[in-house]
Amino acid sequence: MRLNDFKLEVYFDKYEFTAPYLLCQSDCESMTIEELLAYEPGAKEKFMKNWLGYTEVQGNPELRTEISKLYKNISEDDILVHVGAQEPIFNFMNAILNPGDHMVCMFPVYQSLFEVANAIGCKVSKWEFSQGGNGWVLDIDELKKLIKPNTKVIALNSPNNPTGYTLTEPEMKKIAEIAEKQGIYIFSDEVYKGLELDGQSRPWYADIYENAVSLGVMSKAYGLAGLRLGWIATRNSEIFDKMVRFKHYTSICTSGPSEFLSTIALKHGHKILEKNMSLIKEHLEVAEDFFSKYPQLFVNNKPMAGPIAFHQLNILQPVADFCEDLVAKKGVLLLPAGIYSFDGNYIRMGYGRKNFAACLSKFEEYIVENDIV
Repeated sequence: MRLNDFKLEVYFDKYEFTAPYLLCQSDCESMTIEELLAYEPGAKEKFMKNWLGYTEVQGNPELRTEISKLYKNISEDDILVHVGAQEPIFNFMNAILNPGDHMVCMFPVYQSLFEVANAIGCKVSKWEFSQGGNGWVLDIDELKKLIKPNTKVIALNSPNNPTGYTLTEPEMKKIAEIAEKQGIYIFSDEVYKGLELDGQSRPWYADIYENAVSLGVMSKAYGLAGLRLGWIATRNSEIFDKMVRFKHYTSICTSGPSEFLSTIALKHGHKILEKNMSLIKEHLEVAEDFFSKYPQLFVNNKPMAGPIAFHQLNILQPVADFCEDLVAKKGVLLLPAGIYSFDGNYIRMGYGRKNFAACLSKFEEYIVENDIV
């Protein structure tokens, strides 16, 4: 297998740890181990006695129990723990897809959701968002047109990275009906679950469709990327078994300390999510004032969920050049649409970090100083 460069990671490798103002980050504000352990009395002492041997391939039973509480129709035996989100995406695609299979993938989206399938030798059709008046739009009738006799998987990312769009429950059920009628699997990247800005909770896909695989992770909504811990949930025992066996060739098992800390985080997950949601909403208000000053320059594509949005930038120069100049002159990092192989002058902006206002202020300095209005 030969994979194309992961554009986002190549870009971040160049700038993420050198640019002082990261205005495009896709995760929420993180915390220290000490701050996380403080959520539960006695957790610090237990953590210090954590065993550093191998862990179970499927994941620690207590952790899987906590994860299963996020679902309605999923038990701890339906949970398979992985290292982050990248590993389960890679493992699922390799365990399920074969050369010549067809897959439909929501687009724009996290690159590995379609790139791994490409590398396997599959044909991938992109189910694309379109720009609405003040936000993003998906056409489910268009999805129906993309289905082929050999379509094996529909890959979704909802809440979506980079648009911040999230499927409604009726939309989810319509897609599940399409998949069920054709005998298609659904792989649903749901790493921003719990950050629905309209306050309306959606079900996990694994709860509403037995041939769906739901992907979760500690990195995004919980802001705990350093734990490198994710999971899949599915009621399809065949998919589950194939992914277990493929995992024997990747991580085998996850880190014991990370499993312990993730268990603590999930036990107090509602508090962490409320904190992160509050921060995102505060920053969206700050951004609203900013965008109102420059109505001719931006289309403010407000996110429906999660800490990121994909805004349109009305400029004549290529957005990639704009972003390169911005980071060179002001140290402000934005993510241009080309990183997603998406056409148009769009930028990904992140709302989940504490220093959002300071980053936005530096961005505005650039706009004023360079007379970009």
